[in-house]
Amino acid sequence: MSSARSLSRDDVHSLGLTGRDFLRELDFTPLELHSLIELAARLKALRADGQEPQFLQGKNLAAIFEKTSTRTRISFDVAMKNQGGSTTFLDASSSQIGHKESPADTARVLSRIFDAIEYRGSGQHIVTELAEYSDVPVYNGLTDEWHPTQMLADFLTMREHARDPDRLTYCYLGDARSNMGNSLLIMGAIMGSDVRIIAPQSLWPDKDVIAAANQAATQSGAMITVSDNPQEGVPGAEFIHTDVWVSMGEAKERWAERIELLRPYQVNPELMSMAGAHTKFMHCLPAYHDTKTQVGADIARDFNFPEGVEVTRSVFDSPANIAFDQAENRMHTIKAILVSTLA
Repeated sequence: MSSARSLSRDDVHSLGLTGRDFLRELDFTPLELHSLIELAARLKALRADGQEPQFLQGKNLAAIFEKTSTRTRISFDVAMKNQGGSTTFLDASSSQIGHKESPADTARVLSRIFDAIEYRGSGQHIVTELAEYSDVPVYNGLTDEWHPTQMLADFLTMREHARDPDRLTYCYLGDARSNMGNSLLIMGAIMGSDVRIIAPQSLWPDKDVIAAANQAATQSGAMITVSDNPQEGVPGAEFIHTDVWVSMGEAKERWAERIELLRPYQVNPELMSMAGAHTKFMHCLPAYHDTKTQVGADIARDFNFPEGVEVTRSVFDSPANIAFDQAENRMHTIKAILVSTLA
């Protein structure tokens, strides 16, 4: 590509991603993922300089949000607007997908009217079916199994703060049998990272996900650690990741079970000290780091967690926290996906 001071349509087309779906990390090569992160960084720099070109004028995105969202929703919306396009949002009350209309028929209809489709909901099979029957690119905004748009933002953020952007070392602690656990493991394996997944064994990623990560690591040179012992993953990690302990859509009753399992995996000052003085903290948000949310207040009252749940207030409010850099970078990386596939 040319310098960050300019970006042409030919530059974008040279990535070879025009018309591609964005469903999971395993569908892409390391070079393709690296190119998307680089494109996001360039678009971010051009916007900061007031020189961002518009590649998506006249393009229309259908964004299906069966699960609630703040960062993903506004990121797709603002990214399209910045690029001259528009977004129509469909939520659980305004879309018939899965209720009165199959994902296949939804895809057939929307791809006649829109230039691309985004889906945020439950099963990966739904976004996969949308892509199979759509004539336009389909993007995974989050499913129970994968969170690929978050991964681009996480890797852009880590590269911005890392000592060596080409060899990232990070540790995820908490419920790893989740979209974030799966995606952080697989993305790191593809990109040649030193990735450590630390969780109770009952909350490890599925065996097939771990096997896929190990296979990818043989090609990339990644180092993969999956353990239930923080001492095996935390020391030397340049970045500490975590997520909420009960995922979207799970019953509130799961809190007692998860807290019993995950209490030793809370990100607190002691754990951050174990990692190292310069370690950064990351979280895809929202985070239960105080009692100013209903969930945070309920857990503090019922389970004696006065200083936060998966992360303490003292860590979250410290200079180590770069979660809001991640939140901003959702928009820049989602813009890269849109531009690279639609321009």
